[in-house]
Amino acid sequence: MLLQILAYCLPSVIVAAIAYLLFQQHFKNEAKTRQWLLRKDLQKEALPLRLQAYERLTLLLDRTSPQKLALRVPPASDDKMGYERLLIEHINAEYEHNITQQIYVSGELWNVILISKNATLQVIHRLAVDENIPNAQKLREAIITEFADKPTPSSHATAHLVNEVRSSF
Repeated sequence: MLLQILAYCLPSVIVAAIAYLLFQQHFKNEAKTRQWLLRKDLQKEALPLRLQAYERLTLLLDRTSPQKLALRVPPASDDKMGYERLLIEHINAEYEHNITQQIYVSGELWNVILISKNATLQVIHRLAVDENIPNAQKLREAIITEFADKPTPSSHATAHLVNEVRSSF
């Protein structure tokens, strides 16, 4: 009698176990599919934001390029230290205005942009403390001629940015 009950129940237990495993696998696949679709939708929405961040950072690097900055921001007086402060304020304002863009780009690119900003500040300060430069107008000219025959820190960062965009898309 026990053998007969076992003969009827054993196939049912085996079928139930197989059904359980199949349903478990099906639910895992459905969860993965939902996750993939969600990620796909997020990428579709995030792509324009990332491209806009790259554009804004390119503009930041262009506006903080020492030569372009000196051409765009004229000295208010002959005080070269005042002109140095004015240029530093412009660079810091541009940087702070775009600081939120770092969430859309790689950490490596953001570090390159930060290094570019700091290198530009160092060049401006080095030229401002030079005793051979007597006033703000001469400081402006020195900044422009400093990079006449060599690349600016901003150009290095822009090249890195372009490489990241090309490798990402």
